[in-house]
Order: sequence, then C-alpha cells, then structure tokens
Amino acid sequence: MPSPIDRFAPAARDLAERGWTVLSDLLPPGEVAALAGEALQLFEGGEFQHAGVGRGAGHAVRSEIRSDDIRWLDEHAATPAQARYWGAIEALRVTLNRELFLGLASFEGHYAIYPPGARYHKHIDRFSDADERVISCTFYLNPGWRAEHGGALRLYLAGEGDQADEHVDVMPAAGTCVLFRSDTFFHEVLPATQTRLSLTGWFRRRPVGRILC
Repeated sequence: MPSPIDRFAPAARDLAERGWTVLSDLLPPGEVAALAGEALQLFEGGEFQHAGVGRGAGHAVRSEIRSDDIRWLDEHAATPAQARYWGAIEALRVTLNRELFLGLASFEGHYAIYPPGARYHKHIDRFSDADERVISCTFYLNPGWRAEHGGALRLYLAGEGDQADEHVDVMPAAGTCVLFRSDTFFHEVLPATQTRLSLTGWFRRRPVGRILC
C-alpha cells in the first residue's frame, strides 16, 4: 500500500496542471461518519456561530452573502475523530510542499453547517490585504447525498476573474475532498434541500516579510 504522501501525489499534479482537484480517499468511510456525527453533536450543543465575511475591522455577519454556521478547529485540542483528519491534512501538506514547492507552513479550518436553503455567494478565498492562504480545501461529510439535494460547490474556472462563467459543480457527497488555489478560483455554495456538512480550511504560507528566529 502506498504511503499517504505517495497516495496524494496525483492530486498535487492536478493542482500544478489545472489549479484544482478532487480526492475521494482522504479518509475511510467510518472516519468520515465519525466527523459528521461530531459536527451535528456540536451544532446541537450550541457550539457553532454564524459565519461572517471579511476580516479584522471589516468582519461582519452578512446572511445575504453567506448563511452557514461554523466552528473553528484547534489542532492542539483535537478529538479522536479530528486527530485522524489532521493526520491526513498533514500528509497532504507535506505532499504539496514536496511536489509543488509551495512553502505551506500551517492549516486552518472549521466545521461548516448549511441549513436547508443556505448558500454562500460567489467569492474568492484570499483576502485582498493578505496572501497567506494558498490552497483551499473542503471535505464533505454528507452520507447518501444525491444530485437532487443540490448544495454543489460551483467552482468557476480560471481566466476571467469574478466575471468567469464556465464552471464545474462538485456534489458534497461524504468523503469527497476538493482542493483549489485560493487566489485563483471564484466559487460559490449553491442552496440545498438537506442540511449540508463539511470541513473547510486553507493551507497557509507564512506572511511575506515575517522574520523567523
């Protein structure tokens, strides 16, 4: 059996060639189900908050743009289910650095829950005043998802900025993981008829100009 680093090498090649890729084997089904169960338990326990847009002083909850609820992850306080996810994420980080020389230093991520009808309008993941986010990563936790449930990630193909129209839709089925360049691809989350669960995050490099001792 190939090591996780070797297993993820084809995804790195996809990112190099077209800027995005889809993985179906980040974690086994049982571990995906454990994460889904944990997300729902935390949500029912009131541990999520309404997601916002922007950062710093410009951060605000704007439900007309984005209407999901989130709970940030802390790698140093990971549950057993989260620890297995973090292990796969670390293998991905090492692979992407080895294959693409991206200088990825860390990962930040959160659970996201979209109630029926919720969506996130077209946007790009890198902030205009910060360049730390390099690769966006969304891992879906929805068992038995069907196309008629909606909720696709609509990824607009590169070349036309926020005016891009050509796109690919990825269904948020359990175990599917989408990776794409954070500074290149506008994308949106379409509304669904079912509650939609994911782990969403970003591989980050150190800010330009930071001095390390």
